[in-house]
Amino acid sequence: MLALGLGGFAIGTVEFATMGLLKEIERGLAISTPQAGQLISAYALGVVVGAPLLAAIGARLPRKALVLGLMAFYAVANLSSFVAADYGAMLVSRFAAGLPHGAYFGTAAVIAASLVAPTKRGWAIATVMSGLTIANVLGVPAATWLGQSLGWRLLFVVTAAIALACVAMVARFVPYEPPHPEASIRRELSALRRGQLWLALAVGVVGFGGFFATYTYIAHTMTSIAGLPEALMPVVVALYGLGMVVGNMAGGRLADRSVMGTIYWALAAVAGVMVLYGLAAPVWPLALLMVFVVGGSGSILIPALQARLLDSAPGAATLATSLSHSALNVANALGAFLGGVVIAAGWGFVAPAYVGAGLAVLGLGIALLSGALERRRAR
Repeated sequence: MLALGLGGFAIGTVEFATMGLLKEIERGLAISTPQAGQLISAYALGVVVGAPLLAAIGARLPRKALVLGLMAFYAVANLSSFVAADYGAMLVSRFAAGLPHGAYFGTAAVIAASLVAPTKRGWAIATVMSGLTIANVLGVPAATWLGQSLGWRLLFVVTAAIALACVAMVARFVPYEPPHPEASIRRELSALRRGQLWLALAVGVVGFGGFFATYTYIAHTMTSIAGLPEALMPVVVALYGLGMVVGNMAGGRLADRSVMGTIYWALAAVAGVMVLYGLAAPVWPLALLMVFVVGGSGSILIPALQARLLDSAPGAATLATSLSHSALNVANALGAFLGGVVIAAGWGFVAPAYVGAGLAVLGLGIALLSGALERRRAR
């Protein structure tokens, strides 16, 4: 599980450090803030396209072979971002880098869940996802400092190196499992006929959209509103990462007790936290505290959402868990887009937090509808 988690560390480092280095990328490519936000959206859309496509195509492969191929592709795609000459090439390379993201996490989560008892499934998924959250404590601050000091393009070289280390560790430590004898593209895609699967995906898209609307522009909020110097951005993203680590592990334990209960309370918490973040942003000590809380509240949702998707499509586990990352990255694209819209409208860098609160409330409404329909069917 730790070998698989290293892939999450690579993915988390580049995904979130890109947001922390958004100002440097703007200057390096001579683009506007909303254009830089579209680089985040391009990566997210790559995840959306790649997760179901690669999970379905790889259904008949041994899961170990699939994760090895996906992480090797991730390394190559990030190297293409390092050499991208202009904004157009960077958009294409970020889209390509996003393609293996969801399928990797989905397959890794299924492998992890197969290694433990069913009552520890949430904990196993959270352990694999801990690579993503720990990246925000170690990888993202280090990459942010490196990008500010020696050039933002080095972020993609570092990520490629971590991805190749993951390939080596997975090859050495992850046990081989033959593919399911009935595995097929049709079997995986059959999950798409389930209404509860689509409701769970909608919860992820809408509810987590608010989380990303806030985090995408965190560098601008901390420097322009809280008044912190750019040199302290590694500290800001480290605090956010610590919150993610705490929230992810707590979410795994809570999901083992009640999946839907965790989803309800996590979304309610995200909505309240976003409002508090917006109010606290002008006061830098409070802003730093709320960065930690934002990271924690949003990450509680991730293991529960993965478990909910597994429950919604028991015969197509790889596709279901991969789609959770499609949902989160549609949320990423949606959040970055809506955050850019309110900033471009002149509402300021705090406005995305209030957009985020509204999206979290809408996501909670979808979750409550899903739970009500499930209880009605059970009766």
